[in-house]
Amino acid sequence: MSNSNVSGIPGISDINATSIISPKRKNKKGKYVRSRQKEIIINIYKDVVSKSPDIQYRPMISEISTVSGIGRETIINTISEYRKTGHVSSPQTKRIRTTLFHKIDDMDRNGIRQTIHSFWLRRELPTIDKILTAVNENPSLPNFKRTTLFKVIKKLNFVFTKRKRCSVLTERNDLIAWRQRYLYDIRKYRKEGRTVYYLDETWLNAGDCVEHVWVDTTITSNRDAFNKGLTTGSKNPTGKGKRLIVVHIGSNNGFLPGGLLCFESKKNSSDYHDEMNGDCFQEWFESVLPRLEPNSIIVLDNAPYHSVKAEKIPTSNSKKADILEWLISKGAIPERPMKRAELLQMVREIKSKYSSYIIDNIAKAAGHTVLRLPPYHCEFNPIELAWAMVKKYVKSNNTTYKLDDVRQLLNTAIERVTKENWENFIRHVIEEEEKIMKVDDIMDEIIDQLEPCILTVSNETSSDDSDL
Repeated sequence: MSNSNVSGIPGISDINATSIISPKRKNKKGKYVRSRQKEIIINIYKDVVSKSPDIQYRPMISEISTVSGIGRETIINTISEYRKTGHVSSPQTKRIRTTLFHKIDDMDRNGIRQTIHSFWLRRELPTIDKILTAVNENPSLPNFKRTTLFKVIKKLNFVFTKRKRCSVLTERNDLIAWRQRYLYDIRKYRKEGRTVYYLDETWLNAGDCVEHVWVDTTITSNRDAFNKGLTTGSKNPTGKGKRLIVVHIGSNNGFLPGGLLCFESKKNSSDYHDEMNGDCFQEWFESVLPRLEPNSIIVLDNAPYHSVKAEKIPTSNSKKADILEWLISKGAIPERPMKRAELLQMVREIKSKYSSYIIDNIAKAAGHTVLRLPPYHCEFNPIELAWAMVKKYVKSNNTTYKLDDVRQLLNTAIERVTKENWENFIRHVIEEEEKIMKVDDIMDEIIDQLEPCILTVSNETSSDDSDL
């Protein structure tokens, strides 16, 4: 009996050759993908792009995932890392300790900032002890120990300016300058009559529900409730469950029709920002731009996926040869052989000409302007108030704790946020802008009245905490 030669292997028939091929092995969920595997992903990525230059982002990711047997999120993150840095790295296998600063959300950080500002509005110098008391007395904010609150305040870019008899808590000069530039620009654009759009991301959990319920304190047990003809009710879900990541954009006319992006989270991360990346956000952003009014302003924060650089500029970690090559490409040719420090100085002198963000350039090409919020100033973004309204509706009506039902509730909640609601949100934001302008004016006035400090040896060697 003769057998046909299949794939260069003699003695195996076509039927047998097909039957012995086992299914593709997929990378186990949660298993680390090493740098060598990432290099294979990049090779497949290059092959797919070279064969199909016009392929869209999502189909490309699906194809690479199917071929490699590695999950979509890993594919996305690996390609994003390669585009940014030009190489891939081994995974971080050591557990990173999460600080309290990262455990509290943007609203809590903003609440602490506003608490400090309230002292300045009363023309009262804020001290760490006064702030600690005010924060811990606020039921909407977490309770802090003195040392922990001090660390959080420093992370929020507050500094202590020394004067002769006291240390005055102010914000860093660069942050104040950023804030003032933003307030000047947003006012100018409003006077010009340009439509201002605000965008932001948020999340919804399948287990989100109203946490506060009425409790009869006279009931002592399940049996007692049964004997009195009462029910203990169904228990709320113990875990948060699956999660939806939501992106939207709106203006004084309401949420932008067709501007919603909603997808299921694939990561078990405490920070929903980990779900987004520059490529995914860019694809959504480009789809939204044609829907905007001409010559619009787009306000957004400084999340990493909003801030992907258009060009990689050398840093102190760059190799000397790469720094020199970049300078020559820009026409900044050194007149003589230079040391690494001298080359980096040349980079600093010209990098502002070439430092730009991909998102900003895309918006500019479409006739729009991107305006970036100062860090930790979510009170300047009215969409935060819209999200609060949306989440309240979802939590109040979530009874099944199923993700598909939460998605439907989300769509309904977004439709319920009217043009009038957005106008009220923006009006409130303008009031917050006026308030912070007043805070900055009062800080300047009071600090000028204080006698400058003449530092001594004992002052210089004292710790930050001892001066509070």
